[in-house]
Amino acid sequence: MKAPYGNKQAILNSLNQGGFISGQLLGEQLGISRAAVGKHISSLQEMGLDIFKVSGKGYCLNNNVGLLSSDAIKTKYQQLGGKTAQVDVQPIIDSTNSELMRRIQVNPALESGSVVVAEMQEAGRGRRGRVWQSPFGTNLYYSYFWCLDDGLQAAMGVSIAVGLAVYDALKTLYQLDVELKWPNDIYLNKEKLAGVLVELDGQPQGPCQLVIGIGINLQMPESASQQIDQAWTDLSQHCQTINKNDLVAQLTFSLEQRLAEFSEHGLQQMYQQWNNLNAFAKQYVELSTGNRSWQGICEGIDGLGGIRIRCDGEVKSYYGGEISLRKVKS
Repeated sequence: MKAPYGNKQAILNSLNQGGFISGQLLGEQLGISRAAVGKHISSLQEMGLDIFKVSGKGYCLNNNVGLLSSDAIKTKYQQLGGKTAQVDVQPIIDSTNSELMRRIQVNPALESGSVVVAEMQEAGRGRRGRVWQSPFGTNLYYSYFWCLDDGLQAAMGVSIAVGLAVYDALKTLYQLDVELKWPNDIYLNKEKLAGVLVELDGQPQGPCQLVIGIGINLQMPESASQQIDQAWTDLSQHCQTINKNDLVAQLTFSLEQRLAEFSEHGLQQMYQQWNNLNAFAKQYVELSTGNRSWQGICEGIDGLGGIRIRCDGEVKSYYGGEISLRKVKS
């Protein structure tokens, strides 16, 4: 734990036990004044944590998702049968994707299955340069490193496998039937629950290094939700109990399974599974690149992961890059 966050983390650990705890007791535990405790609490609230105070009772954390624990993640992951992943838990980071990209530059031999997960991102990124709201301790900020030996072309469509891995994890843990929006979003009841950002580094014919970023809304605080410009939801609205460590372990295991299948067979079977979960199936949509746009009926994806749009009786496939797909409002 980095020194500036040591007392904040200790306060969080105490609050995370549940119920109220007085500022005096927190101060005694940490060897600091009640005023210093109050300043740390205010700082945590500014990060997005929902901490409230009741006179005569103390402070209470309104958060049912818990804090990340490397040991708990490792234990659960191994129980699932996982063997190769190495999970690094960070309290606060600029971006989990950025951190893994830096590690690739320092260590080109970084092993597939390296994971960085954080309590908070100070510069979280979504697709097309968008900001990903990343308040402390309330959502999942996760990145997974994977090396593909067959070059950049072979990586086309990997976001389809990743979306299915997120579906697998949420179905296994919470029995939720999410839908997938091409190319990178996960929807629940027509609202965005999670997003994927895949970044690539490599040569057209040589080894390709992928950093797979996944953000899942768990318990979005009101202060952060006001900054979101689309319909959204979080797991707390659909699940009574959320164990963030179990989710990290299950997501890591599900990614391993789907990426192994992708490496061996591509999207041979997965693209039909994805089509069964297509959030925009048979709906009128607009596909845009910034310079051009097309409208038509969404016919799902093809075997390479391209989105199929029917326009004037003709179906065409469109592939990755900076493409946006939206439902046309009637």
